Amino acid sequence: MIARDPDELLGEARHGSRSALARLITYVESGGANQRATIARAYRAPAPYVVGLTGPPGAGKSTLTDRLLATVLAGGTLEDEPVDEIGVLCVDPSSPFTGGAILGDRIRMQDHATNDRVFIRSMATRGHLGGLALAVPDAVRVLGAAGFALVFVETVGVGQMEVDVASAADTTVVVTNPGWGDAMQANKAGLLEVADIFVINKADRAGLRETRRDLEQMLDLGTKKDPRPPILETVATDGSGVDALWSAIVAHRRLLRGDRREEHRDTQARAELDRVLAVMLRARVGELAAGRAYAEQIARLRAGETDPYLAAEALLSES
Repeated sequence: MIARDPDELLGEARHGSRSALARLITYVESGGANQRATIARAYRAPAPYVVGLTGPPGAGKSTLTDRLLATVLAGGTLEDEPVDEIGVLCVDPSSPFTGGAILGDRIRMQDHATNDRVFIRSMATRGHLGGLALAVPDAVRVLGAAGFALVFVETVGVGQMEVDVASAADTTVVVTNPGWGDAMQANKAGLLEVADIFVINKADRAGLRETRRDLEQMLDLGTKKDPRPPILETVATDGSGVDALWSAIVAHRRLLRGDRREEHRDTQARAELDRVLAVMLRARVGELAAGRAYAEQIARLRAGETDPYLAAEALLSES
């Protein structure tokens, strides 16, 4: 019988219960009292090392993640420390019928789905406060509290949500393909600023040279990042270049030491707090918009008796 209390579930998860861990993440996704109780405990534990993989749909991120799992399970280390357990969060588009995650990523990683050292979870917004922008970082912390030292987060698409999730990662890998023209898309989405490593996957296809050139030009014109993100080439279907990618991830982790690591953690903590503040403020605005005072300000605005700034100030002063 699986417990329902977050404290008991966390204890069971630390002793290897995947069912308990799954329920804790369901609490995080679903909202309510159990969500808050779970999060309160998770954020008191050390955070795991998070590798985020993002990029356009069809870039091969799931296959690449699958190959990275195989590399780590075969003896990959983080700064000479063996990795006992690996968590994988696949951020999938929501089903229009159920609101649940489409499980294509888990199907592609099925070789590892039954491995006791691996926990794979597909996540989708369930309509609760904050949606995925909050649920994914919180789920990462739950995995850390359960004893996972390494977590892969794979996101679908290129947009603001992906940038938000990437900001929760320690190492962000942006995956693209030859001939997609993704350098401009990545630049527009802000991923050039958050990317630590670029990967041109499906590098055996035509257009590789042009895609590398475009990415190099975008890096030349964009924000100068220290160190400059490397551009790697992989063919995830046969594993080519995956060992080099893992080495680059480990090398990036080595950079996050001393003052740089403290600065990185400070930036992450600010991002975590800012996300929650933004969601709570949006919820507060929704409450104000449903009230009588809001309707009165709308009427005054239409009558030319006020302006949007004065109306907003009046509403906020009453709240």
